[in-house]
Formats: sequence, C-alpha cells, structure tokens
Amino acid sequence: MPECYRCSRYFNSLAALHQHERNSPNHHICEQCGKDFTSWHGLKEHFVQSRAHDYCQHCDSHFDNSAELENHYHAAHHYCSKCHRFFQNALGLHEHYRQSELHHYCASCQQLFLSASNLTSHLNSSVHRPKDVMCPGKGCGLGFVSRSALLLHLESGTCSSGADRQTINRYVRQYDTQNIITNPARMLTGGTTEDDITYTASAQSWNGSAYECYLCHGGFRSLAALNQHLASPRHQSKNYVCPLNVCRQSFSTLSGLCQHIESERCGVSKFKVVQNTMDNVMGNMRRLTQY
Repeated sequence: MPECYRCSRYFNSLAALHQHERNSPNHHICEQCGKDFTSWHGLKEHFVQSRAHDYCQHCDSHFDNSAELENHYHAAHHYCSKCHRFFQNALGLHEHYRQSELHHYCASCQQLFLSASNLTSHLNSSVHRPKDVMCPGKGCGLGFVSRSALLLHLESGTCSSGADRQTINRYVRQYDTQNIITNPARMLTGGTTEDDITYTASAQSWNGSAYECYLCHGGFRSLAALNQHLASPRHQSKNYVCPLNVCRQSFSTLSGLCQHIESERCGVSKFKVVQNTMDNVMGNMRRLTQY
C-alpha cells in the first residue's frame, strides 16, 4: 500500500496519497519541480532561489519569464535592477539613484541613462540649458543650447546667412594653420579638396529595385533620398581630428568634433590649447557671412 513516511499513514491508492500530500499541512509541494517541503517557508525559499522559477516573494506571484518578473519589480516594488535592491518607496529609490556612483541619473528629471555620455548630452540639451549660443549669421538670430548645435545649423545650409558645410570647412582650413583640430594630410591650405566636390545622382542610378549609391552601394527608395545622402557628410573626408594623442578620433564635420569635445568622452576639453582653439573658431564665426 502507498505510504506517507512523513505522516506515517497508508493509503489505498497512489491517487489517495497524492490527494493527501496536496491537502495536508505537513506537505508543501512544488508541482513544477516535484519537490516536497515540510513548511511553506521552505517552499517559498525554493521558489526564490531556484532558477526554474520567476517568482516575486513580495506578492507571492509567479511569472512566465525573468523579463516579466523584472518588469513587475520595476512597476510594483521600487526596484534597482543594476544593484538588485528593493526600496520602500519612490523616494528611497530616487535617493539611491542620486547618491550612487553606479548610476547615470538626472535627479531633476528623475530619469536614468545608460551611459555618462548620454547623461551629459541630456544635461546639455534644451531641457536643462537655455538657447543662449546665438547664431552669428546675418539676418538669422536663432539661439542654440551648445556650440555643436549651432554648427549643425550652419552646416545644414538652412541659415539665412547662406553658410553651409563647405563654408565652415573653408573657414577652418584658413584659420587652423597649426592643424590643432584638423588633419594636415587631408585639410589642405589651398587648391581643391574633397569638400569642394559635390556628388549627384541621376535616374540612371536605378538598379531595378532601388536608387543605388555608386560610392557605398546603399539603396534608396527615391532619387531625392539618394541625392540627400550624397549631399551629406557620409562620403566626405574626415578632415577633423581630436587633438588628444591617446584618442585621435576623426570626424567629417566640425560639428561632429565639437560634439565629441562637449561629451567629455576622452577628456580633451580640459586642455587649454583645445579650449582656446574652439573659442577662437567660434568667436570669429561672424566672418562666415563674408564668403
């Protein structure tokens, strides 16, 4: 006869034994794992510790997978996933994010970011900074939150002054004679450079399924989109370079280099020669209206 050794009882059938185990306060069974525990506490510890279970001990709830469980933690329990810690309330979690060096957190917006550079970009955005970098272009008067944003505006060709990317490049080519922020092998002081070349495409770029870029062979749905791609910095020389010897990352636009400097990724912004160079470049930007 089937016997329950824990309770010292015999049963007429296995079905009766199983019914006893499900109903008896002496048995706490995990149906998924087939394990029997002597107490509810033991079964709960099993749910918490076993990789076979995605279990919230605070709610005594099971979830289909770890992603659902973590989403539940965030929604219901003020949970920090990086530190695997729970907090009593939103204020406790907020203070944890604010004080911990492990997190990239904007306290005023109560928003987490994946990296320090993302947080820096957020703090340098119009959310936290006034648009007090004024465009020097004649008849423009627009304000921007940073120098890189101003340069993007000028390089785009939308400024009423008529400045564009080629204008910026010609200006810097004449100014940066010591090649502090430019690559001397590419940024020539005279003659024609790749920046003076304008790429265009015609209807002959159609390859049967898309308009194909003859430089990178990328496909585009329309001829206008292809020509927009050709007019972008995508196929221009990387004339600008980070001055820091251990970095030397190159960029095809001055705005790209300026964004790199502002992000403080490599620390080049701390050097006085870089600060002076960028200050002088931006300070003399009004000359662009003379071209």
